[in-house]
Amino acid sequence: MERKQTTHRLALATLTSLFFMWGFITCMNDILIPHLKELFRLSYLQAMLVQFCFFGAYFIGSLIYFLISYFKSDPINRIGYKNGILLGLLVSAIGCFLFYPAAAFVQYGLFLSAFFILGIGFTLLQITANPFVALLGEQHTASGRLNLVQGFNSLGTTIAPILGGYLIFELFADGTEITGSETKFPYLFFGVVFLLLFILVKLVKLPVFKNDDTSALGLGALRFPQLRLGAIGIFCYVGAEVAIGSFLINFLNLPEIGGMSEAVAKNYLSLYWGGAMIGRFLGAISFNNAISLTKKIVYMLCVACAITGLIFSIVDLPLQQVWMFGLLVLGNLILFYVGRFVASRTLLFFAMMNVLLILLTVFGPGALALWSIVAIGLFNSVMWSNIFTLAISGLKEYTSQGSSLLVMSILGGALVPLGQGAIADYIGLNESFLLPAVCYLYLVYFGYYCFRKGLDGSTKTVTASSGH
Repeated sequence: MERKQTTHRLALATLTSLFFMWGFITCMNDILIPHLKELFRLSYLQAMLVQFCFFGAYFIGSLIYFLISYFKSDPINRIGYKNGILLGLLVSAIGCFLFYPAAAFVQYGLFLSAFFILGIGFTLLQITANPFVALLGEQHTASGRLNLVQGFNSLGTTIAPILGGYLIFELFADGTEITGSETKFPYLFFGVVFLLLFILVKLVKLPVFKNDDTSALGLGALRFPQLRLGAIGIFCYVGAEVAIGSFLINFLNLPEIGGMSEAVAKNYLSLYWGGAMIGRFLGAISFNNAISLTKKIVYMLCVACAITGLIFSIVDLPLQQVWMFGLLVLGNLILFYVGRFVASRTLLFFAMMNVLLILLTVFGPGALALWSIVAIGLFNSVMWSNIFTLAISGLKEYTSQGSSLLVMSILGGALVPLGQGAIADYIGLNESFLLPAVCYLYLVYFGYYCFRKGLDGSTKTVTASSGH
């Protein structure tokens, strides 16, 4: 038993490094969008082709996976989670290396191709790593584990605006002129990191999970209503989160909001993603039923204070801004308590809060709109893990197939920003945020449905053995 627990801890630590890295790279898109918009003189709609290609790759990659599982058998059951992760890391490295020729030839089409290949690599990682984490332990703690690794994913998205912004806008910038060459060396470095992670995963001994029925064919996963509704939920959540992050720097650049430069606005982008990191670490504690209520509250308060301090040691903002962000974190803690630390109920209340925050962003004055849009990150935090575990709850042999359908739904990250870009071009950037509000309204419904049905995110449906 001790050996099995040790193996699972090592596996979880290894997977955590993957979540950190793909969070970092994904958030780099938010840095590159305004950069490429200025370089190629793009409209909002054209600039959102970055997210369309990157997240569109998720849809195409997981559609191919789903078709293989439908006509043949589940690929992950055949090759194993570890080999799936290794393939994903290799493709991700290739995608990063493709940024070098894109920057050398200064071609927007080549940049979009690099984003697409990178997205294909991340698709493989999402399909394999998320259910793998959910399976590494007891059923009732699956949401907690996913929130934990998603917390490190958010650590990557928090650091990316600062470090990535420094690399693109300062270290490799050619004075005040944007030439496109700023992305060459950062993405070469990122590609090397993915290759190092490939070697690490190759060398680490990971547990092997096998479904009880490895020959499940057909559309079995779609028989489960929580999976069907959850797929739409993932579409809405990812679409809203990505759209808000993609437009945040441009939004803060508006004179009536802050009139900030990219170099300053990147710090608030870091707060947006940092809020998600805080919420995910809090979620890891909140949904751990092995911890008593009193200890949960104490642990969550300590973690909230520690991570808030960490974030403000990273960002370049005045210390007087800490109290405002601290109030938002306190509101997040209160809503965890109101949600009674139940995945479905917490999702319901967090989605309701984000609808309210977007309305304040669209119709509120400058300072209120600024902090409202930043606060959305705090309440985005547990949505991915909660939707994911609720959607695959009870799928048994169809868990991997269901996972591919959920990853396919990341298509929302391609279409919602594109739709918001079109609205921003023709109506206005402020009003365009009403589209993400519609997405969160659906999540209010999904959270209520799961709470009414008594779903708790139990996912343990397979047997495990040690080894590669």
